[in-house]
This record gives sequence, C-alpha cells and structure tokens, in this order.
Amino acid sequence: MKEYKLLTPGPLTTTETVKKEMMFDHCTWDEDYKAITQNIRKELLELANVDEEEYTVVLMQGSGTFGVESVVTSSVGPEEKILVCSNGAYGERMAQIARQAGKNLVVYNEDYDKVPNAEKVKAILEEDAAITHVGMIHSETTSGILNDIESVGKVVKEAGKTFIVDGMSSFGGVEIDIKGIGIDFIISSANKCVQGVPGFSYIICKKDALMKCKGKCRSVSLDLYDQWVTMNKDGKWRFTSPTHVVLAFSKALEELKAEGGIPARAKRYRENNKRLIERMGAMGIRTYIDDTHQGPIITTFFYPESSKFCFEEMYEYVKERGYAIYPGKVTDADTFRIGNIGEIYLEDIDKVCDIFEEFFKTHC
Repeated sequence: MKEYKLLTPGPLTTTETVKKEMMFDHCTWDEDYKAITQNIRKELLELANVDEEEYTVVLMQGSGTFGVESVVTSSVGPEEKILVCSNGAYGERMAQIARQAGKNLVVYNEDYDKVPNAEKVKAILEEDAAITHVGMIHSETTSGILNDIESVGKVVKEAGKTFIVDGMSSFGGVEIDIKGIGIDFIISSANKCVQGVPGFSYIICKKDALMKCKGKCRSVSLDLYDQWVTMNKDGKWRFTSPTHVVLAFSKALEELKAEGGIPARAKRYRENNKRLIERMGAMGIRTYIDDTHQGPIITTFFYPESSKFCFEEMYEYVKERGYAIYPGKVTDADTFRIGNIGEIYLEDIDKVCDIFEEFFKTHC
C-alpha cells in the first residue's frame, strides 16, 4: 500500500512511535492497564489546566460523535431544554442527536462563514426561560471557522445555564481556558490534536454538572454518569475498551508533553496554517473564512476560477505524490479543505503547496 500523509482534521498522521504502541495485546482486567487509563484521565486534567477537585475526565468508547451523544443524552433531562448554536455540519449533528433522543430543543443557526453571536444567544436565553443547556462547536471543521466560545460562554454562565462545548478538533491544539469560560462539558477524541488514533472520545466534566446527570440517560452504553462511576473506582471501563487505542493515546500524550504541551503544538499548527494560506493565496486560491475567524486546524478554499478544474482529479494527483486532502463540506460554494494538524510540519506544507502549483499549471 502506498504511504501518504493526511492533511485532514482527524484521523491524522501519527508518529511511528505512537503506531508501535499498538503492537501489544493488553488484558483489560490487568492492574497495569487500569493504571494507564487512570493516568490518561489525570494527564488530560493537567492539559486542561483544571483542578481535580472541581473537574473529572470520562473516557467513552467510540468516535467523537459518541462522546457528544453521551453528553447531550446524559445531561439534558426530560424537563430540561437545550439550545444548540449551529454554523456547520457538526452543530447540525449535535441538534440531530438532541432531536432524535427526544430532548426539548431549540436551534440557533448561523451561516457557515459566520460565528454564533453572543448577543443573539443572550436574547434567545432571555426570551426562553425553559432553556437549561447551551451547546456549540469550537472548531467547526465544516468550514475551518473557530467559534467564539469565550463570548458565548460569558452570556451562558451569566444566565446560569450549563455550557457544552464540542472541542473535538480544538482541544490539544488550541489553548482553551475551560474554567475561565465556564465550560461544564468539553468533548474531544483520541484521533484529534493529541495525535492518537480513532477509538474513544473523552469528556472533561465539571463535577457538579456531571453529578446532575445521574439517572437521566436512556442509553446503557452512552450513560456518562454510569461510565464515570465505574471508571472512577480503579480505571476499569464498563464495557470492552479499545486497548490498542488507549496504549497509543498514552504515548501520544507523552509526546505532546515532550513537544512543549498545548502552547508549543498550537504554535506549530498556527505556523502550518499561516504558511498554507500564504502559499495558496499566492496561487490565487481564496479562503472561505475571513482572517478574523479562520481557525488553525483546517482551511476551506474556494475552487480556482477555471472551467477545467476537477477536484477528484486534483485529489488523486496530490495523493499519488504523498498527501491526502479533504473535499468541501459547504453546501453553498464549491470548495475543498486542507488540514494541517497531526505529525505535519512546515516542510510538509511547502511540499504539498509545490504539488498544487504543479497541478494548477498543468490542469487549470
């Protein structure tokens, strides 16, 4: 199989050392394995810069969406109501989860190239006193926009509501003041900015908000509170854990720390993103999101203004030369996306931009 690097928002390119950790078959009942789970939980709290007296971590089998569904279905009770702020496919998915679970729901939609507005959120909360929870996406990889969770979080906490943040593609790659913003639940996934592989999500929870989840979830496997009760005893997962993924994630956390933690990784991602936008701009390829709100994780670009352009042809051309990119996910424009997280450096950005230059010269 021909090797290539992933310029995607996750799964992403991992190190050889992370991959090698998955060569070992571990028993889930072993004390040393349970200790690895407990250490991961402890290190995630340290990464989040929050106190274990106030916060805890729950690991949940499945992709990031499983984690979001766990939080929404476990925290919003039958007499409660969630406001979902949506400006992309993942905000829409959070709303779909709430709707399908029979939760009381109101959705505030913004255009994909605009961030949810804190003043509009405030007005909705003032008009509808039944709302108890507010959920939103931080890095909306539909477009690459980085939403303003700080401003929204301020009005949410002033109103005394529970704040749920999908930090799937931001936690570990963007510095987030979880306590300062007032986030009650932030969800991410093993295969994102910590640079592990797919297999489980993790939720950093404010303890008092988690305690209120007891008995609310109608799902057995996604019950966030019950998962925490079992895991908190000694590190045992309630059901079969993704052992190889857990080992890989533990190594990825070690490598994140060695890189210099979130500040160093965030700096690398920002530099990658800046170089990518500059190089693509020099070729006349425009970004979908403006400079103010463009996030450092993934960038959406408009198609070049050429009648001969074919994304599928460009995708295969780039992949054949060592890199995989993403198709667009924006419904009102012809776009494609390029991520720059994972084991990706400036030399990779320059290489892939050289490949784009070659393609545009010969095919557009």
